Amino acid sequence: MASDPSRIRLILALRRAGITDAAVLAAIESIPRELFVPEPFKDQAWEDTALPIGLGQTISQPQVVALMTEALKVSKKHRVLEIGTGSGYQAAVLAKLCRRLYTIERHPALLERAQAIFRDLGLTNIVTRCADGTKGWPELAPFDRIIVTAAPREAPPALMDQLSPEGGVMVLPMGPSPHDQWLWRLTRTGDAWERERLTAVRFVPLVPEPPPANETLDVPSRE
Repeated sequence: MASDPSRIRLILALRRAGITDAAVLAAIESIPRELFVPEPFKDQAWEDTALPIGLGQTISQPQVVALMTEALKVSKKHRVLEIGTGSGYQAAVLAKLCRRLYTIERHPALLERAQAIFRDLGLTNIVTRCADGTKGWPELAPFDRIIVTAAPREAPPALMDQLSPEGGVMVLPMGPSPHDQWLWRLTRTGDAWERERLTAVRFVPLVPEPPPANETLDVPSRE
């Protein structure tokens, strides 16, 4: 486990970056990020930086996780859909704040590793699925909140349809390339949408196609 000073330094850095929601900060402090980080990078787990997790994916910078979580405005009554489980870290943070977290990942190996961590942490309010995230989870819609942790050019229509019309909120990065992306908050009221551009970000693209059938989880190297 990370030492208390490591956690404290990160929380102070998030406060300096403008994260003020006490529940979000408490959730991040309570989740052991080192469990979601591959062995070669565990000494950096509590630094405010993104790290590789294999298959060309990353665990997001804690500041970005905090910003997206705070922007989502989650409460204990909400059902939340996450697109892109990845390491599982964002899902674990959200699970501390919402009633139930549904998360979709297209890479079976990443999802299997995240599921094992959820079990170890006793996070029983997380439901997982290996599928194309751009299609959402229609049979369980509508969702009070939707968070997307990979970047499409525009919000997928299926996800917009699955957001609750009663003040549903979606937070996602969007842009034509990793060098031209912004984080957006979309709020739905009936058929009306409010769009707020929050900050520049850099995410891997949201990909609908399934991964290769023989894909295996590589171990990232620091070299």
